[in-house]
Amino acid sequence: MEFIYRENELKKIAHEIIHNSKSKILAFYAPMGAGKTTLIKAIVQALGGKDNVSSPTFGLVNEYADKNSELLGYHFDFYRLEDENEAMDMGLEDYLNTKGWVFMEWPEKIPNLVPIDAQIIKIEILSEKTRKLLLLDTI
Repeated sequence: MEFIYRENELKKIAHEIIHNSKSKILAFYAPMGAGKTTLIKAIVQALGGKDNVSSPTFGLVNEYADKNSELLGYHFDFYRLEDENEAMDMGLEDYLNTKGWVFMEWPEKIPNLVPIDAQIIKIEILSEKTRKLLLLDTI
């Protein structure tokens, strides 16, 4: 499935992802500055999240709750990882086995740990304001 969108269409794109995803584990493949975190923020809001969404670049993982303070999901940024062992040491496997959503930025840093059933989301920069999003089964 393919979508071309601009920033003012993020709410619509977030709903499309939620309704068309084969999994609650979303792996975002995109270059720096493509809008991964901005899109995740829109998805969390569409899911009823109450938390402020920001990139967990330094903390590696953020936890989000819904409006009832129940777990909504986890947001990972693997950009700074040196190897997959760091992800295992932080307990990635436990996070993946929760009932919440899992948003993974830079999953290419942990290729052997991305679940086979994860929804692959590839974002391409078409112009300063326009992106192309692909929902894929595999990378």
